Amino acid sequence: MAGLELLSDQGYRLDGRKATELRKVQARMGVFAQADGSAYLEQGNTKALAVVYGPHEMRGSRSRTLHDRAVINCQYSMATFSTAERKRRPHGDRKSTEMSLHLKQTFEAAVMTQLYPRSQIDIYVKILQSDGGNYSVCVNAATLAVIDAGIPMRDYVCACTVGFVDETPLADLCYAEESGGVSSLALALLPRGGQIALLQMDARLHQDHLETLIDAAMTACKGVSKVLDEVVRQHLQEVSVLTRE
Repeated sequence: MAGLELLSDQGYRLDGRKATELRKVQARMGVFAQADGSAYLEQGNTKALAVVYGPHEMRGSRSRTLHDRAVINCQYSMATFSTAERKRRPHGDRKSTEMSLHLKQTFEAAVMTQLYPRSQIDIYVKILQSDGGNYSVCVNAATLAVIDAGIPMRDYVCACTVGFVDETPLADLCYAEESGGVSSLALALLPRGGQIALLQMDARLHQDHLETLIDAAMTACKGVSKVLDEVVRQHLQEVSVLTRE
């Protein structure tokens, strides 16, 4: 797919967005009563469900126990119906294992694990519908679920995928853009301090474009953090009303 098809002469993308415009984000917290924390998030047509259990005692091998902080366990999976092509193995394949590791690294940078020594925090994320930016949507959904579980974090951790077309950075890529041969990267950010929790690149990118893309990704992540903050505040208002009643 040629670059001109991804970005028109008027500066519009395939779905009608401007270059720096994010997809619409909708989210709900507390969607599962059985879990310690949960959240459902839609970012464009990509939809994810995140569930958090813990902190609780270590399960399985005691050798993994850390005496100064909690162990974070992450599991990523995709529903078999999440894409047009049916997945034979919704989890456990190489891509899912890699994504689980990326989520673990991301939340180890954000969760205040030192408050829960010799404990374990489980984060499960499932993609229900995939249309690009799976890692980013999972991070944003899991952030809300961790907050819903009442687990202290240093800051919101927000993620966004950005690409480069015709010397122009595109924020929050959809699947058509990701699969169109665009040089892209995914970035997870703790926005208040500007700390990068994770930077992932699956394709080659000229070093002259790297700083521009990182700046665009950080700006996009700060935009996502404002949306997540509104979701959290709305949820707190709803909970406080129910508590008073």
